[in-house]
Amino acid sequence: MESVSSGKSFYRFGAFELNVQTGELSNSGKKSQLRDQPLKLLLALLEQPGELVTREALVRRLWPEGTFVDFDRGLNKAVLHLREALGDSAERPQFIETLPRKGYRFVASITPDAAQVPSVPPLGHRAGVVSIPGR
Repeated sequence: MESVSSGKSFYRFGAFELNVQTGELSNSGKKSQLRDQPLKLLLALLEQPGELVTREALVRRLWPEGTFVDFDRGLNKAVLHLREALGDSAERPQFIETLPRKGYRFVASITPDAAQVPSVPPLGHRAGVVSIPGR
């Protein structure tokens, strides 16, 4: 599997977690393996959340130069497989929004990876501070 430019090894969104290294998509602990094209598509969208990712950019990402396929049909099929894996729909998107004739946008919130977020103790439980009830 190719390395990802963002350097992230996990993405969390909704009830899903994507392991970038293995291509496994977990939904509340249930793992499924994404196919190569839908995985590349999802990564392209996750790397630019909330932004339009054009069909042309996705075609370049999904197929190496010199590949001869029906790109429109192939991209549509990859989007369909990804939506099926996410339980998403074009009519009521929770994750992937279609911008007709332009491209796609990832619309769900991405939860920061707990390993990459600095740990902040809860209020009243800071190191060296003792709370004494009634004082």
